Amino acid sequence: MAYDCYLAICQPLRYMVIMHPCLCVLLVLLSLLVSIVHGLLHSLAALPRSFCINVEIPPFFCELAQVIKLACSDAFINVMLIYSAGNTFFGVPLIGIIFSYIKIVSCILSMPSAGGRYKAFSTCGSHHSVVSFFYGTAFGVYLSSIFSNSPNNNAMTSVMYIVISQVMNPFI
Repeated sequence: MAYDCYLAICQPLRYMVIMHPCLCVLLVLLSLLVSIVHGLLHSLAALPRSFCINVEIPPFFCELAQVIKLACSDAFINVMLIYSAGNTFFGVPLIGIIFSYIKIVSCILSMPSAGGRYKAFSTCGSHHSVVSFFYGTAFGVYLSSIFSNSPNNNAMTSVMYIVISQVMNPFI
């Protein structure tokens, strides 16, 4: 979506040529592939762990970090994998989004008319709010899981970034 906003604001005359339906399908498939690889990476890394008997996982929401905490064997590799893969799969798209917004803002500020600037900012404002909400709450969940062990707070915050941002998407 950040690339789409970038093209719509900064390259409006070339938008239809660049954002061809084949590119849209390719972007969706790439997103799906990255998600599958990310899930498989953690699932396959958790398989060799031995888990204690008679432990209970919170029934409401079960994140990978909470499951790894239940392992009886040493889970240092899994914890490092969670944070390194999280930084990669979380940080690289965030850098791309930030870069596109820097380009969008510089393009908008160079527009001569105030009406054009307002229209451009309102076009990207809803996307920016959803992205900020998603990344802000997700970042908060993973930082708070380092410092505290409160599954209830993590569950509520996780619902915020998993459910609320998806519900807001159709209204964009």
